[in-house]
Amino acid sequence: MRSRLEIKIRALLERYFPERRLFLRSDNDTRFIRLKPSTQLVAFMGLTFIVSWTIISTAILLMDSIGSGNFREQARRDQQTYELRLNAMSLERDARTEEALAAQDRFNTALQQISVMQSQLLNSETRRRELETGIGVIQATLRRTMKERETALRETTPPDQEVSGKQATRLTNPPLANDMLNILSIALAETAQQRDKVIASAEVALQAAEEMRLDLALMEEKNDQIFRQLEDAMTVSVEPLTKMFSAAGLDAKSMMEEVRRGYRGQGGPMMPISFSTKGGEITKEAIRANRLLDQMDQLNMYRIAAETAPFANPLKSAFRYTSGFGTRWGRMHKGTDFAAKYGTPIYATADGIVVHSDWLSGYGRLIKIKHEFGIETRFAHLAKIRVKKGQRVSRGERIGDMGNSGRSTGTHLHYEVRVNGRAVNPMTFIKAGRDVF
Repeated sequence: MRSRLEIKIRALLERYFPERRLFLRSDNDTRFIRLKPSTQLVAFMGLTFIVSWTIISTAILLMDSIGSGNFREQARRDQQTYELRLNAMSLERDARTEEALAAQDRFNTALQQISVMQSQLLNSETRRRELETGIGVIQATLRRTMKERETALRETTPPDQEVSGKQATRLTNPPLANDMLNILSIALAETAQQRDKVIASAEVALQAAEEMRLDLALMEEKNDQIFRQLEDAMTVSVEPLTKMFSAAGLDAKSMMEEVRRGYRGQGGPMMPISFSTKGGEITKEAIRANRLLDQMDQLNMYRIAAETAPFANPLKSAFRYTSGFGTRWGRMHKGTDFAAKYGTPIYATADGIVVHSDWLSGYGRLIKIKHEFGIETRFAHLAKIRVKKGQRVSRGERIGDMGNSGRSTGTHLHYEVRVNGRAVNPMTFIKAGRDVF
């Protein structure tokens, strides 16, 4: 049974891979190489495997290149959209703050006017009371004087002249009393009119003050909504940056202090606004505004720190990782290797100063960039160097071209990150910055 199976397999192989002979002829002799069906089958399977592996690897590399390009473009668009939204919210906050301050000024002015009117009303009321008291005293004095006069006349006038004396009294006394009463009535009427005018003006002022109070309450509600939106936006913005620095193994607090020491100049139109509470009580709005401004200042310092730390990728075009950080062939590989075509642009991963741009032993053409916080980046095996020693570069600026110089087995970039002279894994920084940039 076994021999029959072998016979069938051999017949099938001879059918598709018949035995062939490869002749090698020279001047004196002719030789041939005999290719058995089994040998042809092995060669065919090996060739098929190599072709399949090449096609699959090319497809994976192409898909990875397209996917990474789309991801970076989407991240860039999201960042631009977020910056535009944050700027719009900042402008709206400033406008609402100005409106609130204007409404507060109008409200204070109305209160001052009401205070003045209330003072005038009190003065007029006091004056009216004084006039009423004076009129009462004058009337009592007149009545007492007239009684005393009538008593004196009755005592000095005979009975037969009493009637004529009463008539004379009626003829002489009433005109003077009537004049006094008329003057007092006119004064009281004028005082009452002034009082009514002051009361009417006070009511109008109180009504206007109530309207202003309602407008101010509505404005405060709008400002509270804007403050909440800005506070949420600040929280969403600061937390990813804090996580990014923590993921990279950097002390965010010390970095912020160093940035604050290096960027502490003040003045000019771009200086941050601050709400002063000098000479008055500290309001909730002022506290929230100052807290929000502090968060915006913190976000700005985070942005400055992120620009000076190597969170970016040194390549923007298609590439593949060929070797990572760690032990390789029994030796420590202190960086990450990126393979791409010859001449691929290389970009600075953070702001810094070029401290080396020349050939260096096994590194070949090497660029060293010194950054803040004791960080240094190295770009080795370059084909061309595009920066000079002492030159200041920015994140995303082209500094060289990928090559195969120095101790290298093929075209690639050897990228290193060193913190205080100690080599660290560059992918820690690159992965930490992917969710932010």
